[in-house]
Amino acid sequence: MLAIPAAVTAPASGPLPWYRHRWPWLLMAGPFIVVVAGFATLWLAVASDDGLVADDYYKRGLAINRTLERTQRAAALGLEAVVDVDAAGAARVTLAAASGERSGLPTAVRLLVVHPTRAGQDRRADLVVGPDRAYVGRIEPLPAGRWLVSVESDDWRLPPVEAVAGLRGVRVPARSGP
Repeated sequence: MLAIPAAVTAPASGPLPWYRHRWPWLLMAGPFIVVVAGFATLWLAVASDDGLVADDYYKRGLAINRTLERTQRAAALGLEAVVDVDAAGAARVTLAAASGERSGLPTAVRLLVVHPTRAGQDRRADLVVGPDRAYVGRIEPLPAGRWLVSVESDDWRLPPVEAVAGLRGVRVPARSGP
């Protein structure tokens, strides 16, 4: 008879425990990744504010309608402005009506210089009629960049126009329609 070595005949120590197999870990990886991604999304939602939804959306809509009415009023009057702002912040606005009559023009206007993406850089100046019938005042100096320029009073508003290379001779016409 042949002798069989003991190593060959010894029974295996039994099946491996579940955590020694790769399939349970592979199946658990999917739900684990989803849970981690859910917590990351929750953290992003709490930590950041998108600022897109306004609490007073109805009031803002009414204000937009009033602004559109004021813009249409400026178009009906045929108003046009030429804005000059020097590097020191001296502002001058020459306002003209299509009829050429200046008697209906206000004694003061507001010059609005708005940055398209950074609200903290917006500028506003109240200008009064000077001796040469142009509106004059001071505005905080502006850094170089792209700006939206508008002129308004309590009764009308000229729509904003884009100014890129400084605010010298910027023409702000009234457009008909919204």
